[in-house]
Amino acid sequence: MSSSKENTRLGVKERISAATRSQWIKFAIVSIIYILFTVWIVNYWLLIGLALIFDIYISKIIPWGAWKQSKNKILRTIADWADAIIFALVAVYIINIFIFQMYTIPTSSLEKTLLVGDYLLVDKVSYGPRVPNTPLAFPLTHHTLPIVNTKSYSDFPHWDYKRLKGLRDVQRYDIVVFNFPAGDTVALNAQDRDYHELVAREGWNRVNSGKYGKVVFRPVDRRENYVKRCVGMPGNTLQVINNQVYIDGTALPTPPKAQFNYYVETNGSRFTEKQFRKLEISRSDQILLNLYPEAGWAFGQLGISVNENGNYNPVYLLPLTQDAHDFLQRSSWIKSIRIQPDAFGELTYPYNYPTGWTRDNFGPIWIPKKGETIVLNELNLALYSRCIINYEGNTLSKDGDRVYINGIPTNSYTFKYDYYFMMGDNRHNSLDSRSWGFVPEDHIVGTPLIIWMSLDKDRTLFDGKIRWKRLFRLAK
Repeated sequence: MSSSKENTRLGVKERISAATRSQWIKFAIVSIIYILFTVWIVNYWLLIGLALIFDIYISKIIPWGAWKQSKNKILRTIADWADAIIFALVAVYIINIFIFQMYTIPTSSLEKTLLVGDYLLVDKVSYGPRVPNTPLAFPLTHHTLPIVNTKSYSDFPHWDYKRLKGLRDVQRYDIVVFNFPAGDTVALNAQDRDYHELVAREGWNRVNSGKYGKVVFRPVDRRENYVKRCVGMPGNTLQVINNQVYIDGTALPTPPKAQFNYYVETNGSRFTEKQFRKLEISRSDQILLNLYPEAGWAFGQLGISVNENGNYNPVYLLPLTQDAHDFLQRSSWIKSIRIQPDAFGELTYPYNYPTGWTRDNFGPIWIPKKGETIVLNELNLALYSRCIINYEGNTLSKDGDRVYINGIPTNSYTFKYDYYFMMGDNRHNSLDSRSWGFVPEDHIVGTPLIIWMSLDKDRTLFDGKIRWKRLFRLAK
């Protein structure tokens, strides 16, 4: 008879006495790790799990490996695979929630700092990982199951916001991954659009008529992941004047790889692919305005006139870093370079109040700080009602000049969370806090650590598809 079968016939005391040194060492290591994890997440009820660990390694009351004794080879093989897959899924699930998460850069809002096609390893430990709001979910999915296109998580149970102890707080200039704050409400046929901006443009009735599909609500941890640079900290007053960011009245250095949109008029020749590659401008950003019917109107607004032949020279709309701008300005074949006018920008936050702010001239705006109190006047209600209602879970109503929060009349509000102001380095091609407002602390996911892969969507495998120089670089 095998030793494993003999062990199953022993009593609990005998099994404990028969446990080998190796078993006790494994039990001790796993228990220490488990206890440290329990202390980290400050949930001491989980210490009950030590009894389970003790049984797995020492007492073996539950026949954990009974399937290994089966005489059916097929059953043993299936069970082996199932055991390995379940262990891997659990391990990845825990790592994904508490330590690291993979992320892909889908848009150009941070170019040239981070490029479309960069694959990032996002560090969750630095700021402290969040305990998930929706813990029951299909592993390795965000909010939608692929193929079947159904919700991948359960709304029950729903846990309140809790962040574990991290190594540091968010700092200015950090590149931050966060859940899209305005992604609480989503029109399923327009998931790449800000629902609240859609409503501001087209009206609530039109957006909710089914034109953009079913409108759904998503909890914080199931909202789309965005990545931007933190420029405004809690308690700061931020203002943008002619594309220059000011914090508390002091100009903030612009990131060295920041981009702005320019109208570039040549002396008659068109850009070549080689020139675009030198400037690191992707094909989706190579916009030749002459090809569009409304180009004449745009040229009139920009003060671009026809040449001696009665035609317009080629005019491109291009995102340029300062170095690329200076290079073109020195080029003899470039006739003029004009920055994209402020009036050509998108709607700015808040949508429902006439601040007069624009993309390039925004604010001043105070960024909410935990514990700070504001007076609830007309402007502050426009700026902060979303924080009060959507992010901090209150009800807010107004009856004449009286404001009610949770049914109680008040003329002030004290914030529960810290908030941040995020902007993309690609300043004219970034829908950021100028468009949809503040990022609450409970939406912060982590910070990119390294770029572990980078693929250029415009290149083939043998023509620079893999950006080898970017591999395993720090993401900053």
